[in-house]
Amino acid sequence: MRTVFGVVRWVRALAGRTPLRRAWAEPAAVARVRPLAGGRRPLLGDGLGEQRRSGVRLDQVDGTTCGSAVLVALAAWADPAEIVRLDGAAAPSAAVGGAAAGARAGVVTGFGARYDARQRQVHRQSTRFWPQALGTSPWGMVGWLRRYAPGAGPYRVRPVDDTSAADLADALSAAGSALAAGRPVPLLVGSLVPRHYALALGVLDDGRWRVYEPTSAQIRALDLRLVRERRLARVLGFDRLHALLLPV
Repeated sequence: MRTVFGVVRWVRALAGRTPLRRAWAEPAAVARVRPLAGGRRPLLGDGLGEQRRSGVRLDQVDGTTCGSAVLVALAAWADPAEIVRLDGAAAPSAAVGGAAAGARAGVVTGFGARYDARQRQVHRQSTRFWPQALGTSPWGMVGWLRRYAPGAGPYRVRPVDDTSAADLADALSAAGSALAAGRPVPLLVGSLVPRHYALALGVLDDGRWRVYEPTSAQIRALDLRLVRERRLARVLGFDRLHALLLPV
């Protein structure tokens, strides 16, 4: 049975708006940009396993902010100022008004509090026209990146029909091209309905993808065979791939 986004993709294909390309079609070119590490300290590390910064687990703050955690990680990849903000090394004027005021009140705001507050802020900003209780729509994710993280470059929503081998192969090929060019790719997964975001970061030597899963705060290795077999839950919590956010 097709997922919600699978139906969207199927209807568009029937309407002739997005014809399904052959599985062996040449993937679209993606402009090469700086890699994730980029000569600076990214929010997420290069290795597999739990991700921490300043002793804080880099997980989503609540059950609706998986998309926000992904957006914060993407923003940190695109703009060093995001890391500065999270680490608390704000501009002097901000420090006087914020950190200094907190110090006078006897309160010290740590990285964990800043990270949680940033996720909540991003959640509000990315759900302006969407119920916050439902998380963030993929179009809200794309819109937030355009408005607040222009250094990441524009992204588009690419619905996936995971019951079509050709469409799935095309989608994975496009995502693989983006990852090879150093561009992270948000993934929207779920059951028959979309439920959760993760962030593909790169490709390991054996072809598996390095994927940040914000519920566990872990970077995990994703075998693409699991995507094709619709058995993603062991890695990302849900079995079906609904959509990708692809750089353009």
